[in-house]
Amino acid sequence: MKSSLIPAADEEEGAALVPPPAAGAAPCKVVDDDNAAALGVDRQSSSSSSPSSPAATKKAWWWTALVSPTRGAVGMVIGGLVVLALLVGTTWIDLDASFLPGNGRGSISRRGRHPPRRHRTSPLVPIPFSCGNSSSPPQCRRGMPPPSAAPSPSPEQPTAPPPSCPDYFRHIHSDLERWRVSGITREAVERAQPKAAFRLTVVSGRAYVETYHRAFQTRDVFTQWGILQLLARYPGRVPDVDIMFNLEDMPELRAADYPYPATAPPLFRYCKDGTSLEVLWPDWSFWGWSEVNIRPWAPLIKEVGGENARLPWQDREPYAFWKGNPYVSEARRDLFRCNNDSATGKEWNARLFAQDWGAAIRNGFKDSNLAKQCRYRYKIYVQGRSWSVSEKYILACDSPMLAIDTPFRDFFSRGLVAGKHYWPINPADKCRAVKFAVDWGNAHPSQARRTGEEGSGFAREEMSMDYVYDYMLHALKQYAALLRYRPTVPEKAVELCPESLACPAQGRDREFMMQSRERYVATYEPCTLPPPFTAEEVTRMAAREEDVRRKVAKMEGR
Repeated sequence: MKSSLIPAADEEEGAALVPPPAAGAAPCKVVDDDNAAALGVDRQSSSSSSPSSPAATKKAWWWTALVSPTRGAVGMVIGGLVVLALLVGTTWIDLDASFLPGNGRGSISRRGRHPPRRHRTSPLVPIPFSCGNSSSPPQCRRGMPPPSAAPSPSPEQPTAPPPSCPDYFRHIHSDLERWRVSGITREAVERAQPKAAFRLTVVSGRAYVETYHRAFQTRDVFTQWGILQLLARYPGRVPDVDIMFNLEDMPELRAADYPYPATAPPLFRYCKDGTSLEVLWPDWSFWGWSEVNIRPWAPLIKEVGGENARLPWQDREPYAFWKGNPYVSEARRDLFRCNNDSATGKEWNARLFAQDWGAAIRNGFKDSNLAKQCRYRYKIYVQGRSWSVSEKYILACDSPMLAIDTPFRDFFSRGLVAGKHYWPINPADKCRAVKFAVDWGNAHPSQARRTGEEGSGFAREEMSMDYVYDYMLHALKQYAALLRYRPTVPEKAVELCPESLACPAQGRDREFMMQSRERYVATYEPCTLPPPFTAEEVTRMAAREEDVRRKVAKMEGR
């Protein structure tokens, strides 16, 4: 597996620049026990358990979205407008009275908001995986054709319909809206090649990749690994597609360059802002970030939950915490003005720490365990070069996320609601805003704790790997429906399968692949994709966002 070593300031998070294992170093122990799976509960995952300037961040992301030059009311959603909590019947926040609905009456249950899968009505179907023996290279298996649909339940085992997908899935329609009439041609796809790291083609359930340039660290490898797990999880249900993937931090397709949006080439990537036209896709870290020792999302969120239970919110340090690489963006460097300075008597209620990756590497990342960083009552989110993969880990802590406004959004953060899942921080006055949020939360612990629970509940439920895979499946289905040609395997493409990626891998690469490998076929239907946003919903979402920020500004005395 490759690890591209480039200057830390050149990539999001300034990833750890971990040197390759020393010759003769013992590989990490890999556990791959197909017989250890849990029995029969559905909607459990079938897995084993340019730097920003102040000017660039001055306007809130939602305002950027509103003035985006994209066409049509639904196009306004592209910039990342949050979904309507009110659409699912929740009372909106009155920030003058309480941090969340309920006026401080304590915690609320999130049970039933996105119900778990129904119990399985058919036997477990293991997903084959074998690296063979050391004398022969791993081969992509060519067995019986995969089923074309989920197995049908027997008449005596009626099933309930699948749950509706979380509302952030609705942005799939928005991402693809510009090609709804014209469709997508092969020529349009190939025009995206100069901006792509690789081309993915799926034909008859098999994946083929043509690589154009080396990606930073193992972004490409783990992105492809996730796609292979999707194919294994939903055999026969992933359509034939032909896709260009961009793996960089900064958005590439600017709406200003395409007066007629339908002429923009389709390009899949991890994040976008209100002025860009890409199609969003889950980032590689959901399957693990080996260079910085961040485990796959499914086992990590479980570990974080255990740490949350061990240290209740009221027993945590009453400050706002952030730790990371400050050198990747001006927004992060500027944040360090807010650190506590006892010498000058300045107390901004922030505890900020620069991550020393060299030291982390030397001590085996013992002080860099994300699950152990939930010791503070508040967690700060600040963008990297664009978005940051850290947002999901910050949300998961049961501590209110103080999110410094940014125009960048990834696929799930478009579902976060200001004042409900997080407290918005004005980047132009971040130190005073952080201090006020912490003081207010400490004076209103029930409401503050409730916001932390809403954020972590979103991370556990709406962002479970079940929904991550369902998002991927629905995105590919909607994209495939727009293709005006039948995808074929490119001449220079090579076939990929789980064995071809995992078996040659070593160390943490192999370990994380085994931790995130899908063990069983999903013998049930994915969640049901909601319809696109209406123009009225877009207008109401923008008004809600504006109202929350206006109230926060009023509370702060601005």
